[in-house]
Amino acid sequence: METIHTADAVRVTWDSDPLKNGAVVVGRDRIGAVGKLDDVREAFPKARVRSWPGTLGPARVHEGPLPDAPSPRERVHAVLKLGAVAVLEEYVDSVELRSAAERNDVVVLPRTRRPALVPTGRADLAVFDEAGECVATVCAGRLVHRRR
Repeated sequence: METIHTADAVRVTWDSDPLKNGAVVVGRDRIGAVGKLDDVREAFPKARVRSWPGTLGPARVHEGPLPDAPSPRERVHAVLKLGAVAVLEEYVDSVELRSAAERNDVVVLPRTRRPALVPTGRADLAVFDEAGECVATVCAGRLVHRRR
């Protein structure tokens, strides 16, 4: 079953022009489509719709040390709460931390990359409000953080 994530604006990349009333279709761990909400709903009439306040775009790459927390799992979750679903391997400095990242589908990268929302790509999304705070994070198609 697909889920349509929609927001006030959708950006394919964080530096692209926003698509007003845009939407992203997520099926399992992949993006099925990106486009106008009306067009996407017509193409996927049985999909569940999640509406978010703010701007939806690709989830981020966390480019520094992971936040301090009592356990590796909580350090990884702190990154997810920031709207990131990937971390740089130079900051994943223990077996426990790498294992926590893998269990949560957080990607460990050798270097930074420019994330984008593309059909058939991995469904890694984040929604940010006007103040830049993360409202929701979708990692490999799963809603892993939502602020409400």
